[in-house]
Formats: sequence, C-alpha cells, structure tokens
Amino acid sequence: MNKIFVDACFGKETPYTPVWMMRQAGRYLPEYMEVRAQAGDFLNLCHDPKKACEVSLQPVDIVGVDAAILFSDILVIPDEMGMDLSFVKGEGPKFSDPVRDEADLDRLIGGEAAASKLTYVYDTIKLIKEQLAEDKALIGFTGAPWTLATYMIEGEGTKTYNICKKMMYSNPELLHKILAKVTEVVKLYMEKQIQAGIDVVQIFDSWAAAIEPSKYDEFSWKYMVEIADYLKGKYPHIPIIMFPKGVPAFLDKVYGNFDVFGVDWSTPMAFAKDKLGDKYVLQGNMEPCRLYSKESTTECVEALQEIMGGKRHIFNLGHGILPDVPVENAKHFINECHRVSGK
Repeated sequence: MNKIFVDACFGKETPYTPVWMMRQAGRYLPEYMEVRAQAGDFLNLCHDPKKACEVSLQPVDIVGVDAAILFSDILVIPDEMGMDLSFVKGEGPKFSDPVRDEADLDRLIGGEAAASKLTYVYDTIKLIKEQLAEDKALIGFTGAPWTLATYMIEGEGTKTYNICKKMMYSNPELLHKILAKVTEVVKLYMEKQIQAGIDVVQIFDSWAAAIEPSKYDEFSWKYMVEIADYLKGKYPHIPIIMFPKGVPAFLDKVYGNFDVFGVDWSTPMAFAKDKLGDKYVLQGNMEPCRLYSKESTTECVEALQEIMGGKRHIFNLGHGILPDVPVENAKHFINECHRVSGK
C-alpha cells in the first residue's frame, strides 16, 4: 500500500501531497476505449474482472497518479438488488422497473444476499492488488444511498428529481425505507471490498445538491455516516473519504467518523478549509474543465497549494474528468501537483 497516500488520508505528515483523479479510466484514455470496445458494452466491462482490472491500472501506468481507483459503476448495487439495469447509448443508465411503492421495495433483494452477488467486483479488486505497485494505493467506492435511490426511483438520470422529491415530501416513510435497505447493502458491499484488498473507501453523493440544506442530513448525510460508522467500527485502519457534491451550505453541519472530505469544484477551497480544515483532511477541488488548458491547470494547482499550506490535502479534481480531455493535459496536472508538493 502507498503509505504516503494513506497517511495523507489520516492527516499525518507526509513528504509530499498525493494526487489521483476521479473517474480515472475516465473514458479519456484511448487505451480505455479499446478495452471498452472489446467488452461490447459498459456492463460487460464492469462484469469482466480481467478487463476491469486492466482499465483500473491504465491511469496509474499511463498518467502517473498515486492511487488506482477500482473500475466499476455505482449502479451495480441496485442491479444486483434485482432491478433491471441497462445502459442506453446517448441516454445513460435506465431501470425498466423503478421503485415507486412498498411492493416495488419488497421485491428488492437486500443485505448479504445482494452484496454476495457482486463477486466480479471483489475478483477485480484481487486482480488489481496482484498487479498494482506496492507504492500505490487502491481506492474502492460506492454511491451514497441517496444518489443510488434517485436512479432507482426515477428509473434514469434526472435534472429535476421530481419523483424522488415528491416521495420525500409526500411519503417520507417510504423513502426512508428505500434508503435504509440500500444502506444495509452498501455496508456489506464496502466491507467485502475491504476484505478483497482495497486500501481506501470513498462514498460519492453525486446528487447531494438536489436536496435542500435543511433536509440533507435526514435524507442523505446520516446514511453516509451510518456506513462510515459501520466500517470504522470493524476496520479503523481504512481511511474513508466522503464526497457530497454541491453542498457548501451544509459545511457548518458536517459531522461523522471519517477521515477525508472531498471538496467539489463549486465550493471555494479556502471556505472549506475554514469550515473543515481542522477536523478533516480535504481533497480536491480543481474545476475539471481547467484540464483543457495547461496554463489554467498550473494556475489552479499553485493556488490550491498556497491555500492549503500547512494543512494536509489530497490533490484531485472537483468532479470527474471529462472524456475529451487530452491525455497530455492530464499528465500535466499530475506533474504539476507533484512539482508544487515537492515530490
């Protein structure tokens, strides 16, 4: 395991600040596209441990990041809970059988029965660990229960979340039952990832900003904290990263037993440092579109280093890398992070 990366997650002094990039295989590497074409479709790639291992390692070998992130998808969880998942070209993920009432919830597989079906993910982790250099960490991940529930209830991606939010305000009991069932599966899923060999856990709440601040703790954050508490109770040596996207109004209310708070690109890092820098290591938060310009990338990296001077920080983007970013620009980002942090 990369001790420097894991020490950074725990807030310990390290020789330099490590860096990785969200959505690492990122759909921006030509080598990834070749493997994707061989797999036939996205789900086939997720279900093939050898190919998923290959694309997990590509950013480490080609771009030079300090940690690999497991290649998978957050929606394999509801898929293995018994929902009918497909990825439609040009439209994204779709469930033909969304969860809208108690009967829909009752037909879902829960707990150990669902988590044990994700063997291809655990097999991928084992293969990555066999091939990953000892000085590199492996990051596992899950979607937060709220983010997973939005897809499960809406049946697809959404810009309005109106079906989910209608349930939130008109039938909150049902929404809490859905979130609780998903949370139980996520706990066991992440535990099995740890047992398979991951070094760091990250919990993504990509659609956190869909919830008004006064409701965020009730319908999302408390479930994320429940997952972190479960994992920390059994695996205190495993760093946990929380990444709720787009919730600067919630920073005063952040709590929980975790190690790193991921700061998205819309939240000023100086503001996050002021609110959370004494409690957690911060990760992020470069605007991904800066990668289109080497000059803009360098400007941001130097600014982040200056802002975070004296505080532990993990360089990262403030959300996923975009598919048309030139590979040379991604390498430039990594090189600049290493340069300013003294690697």
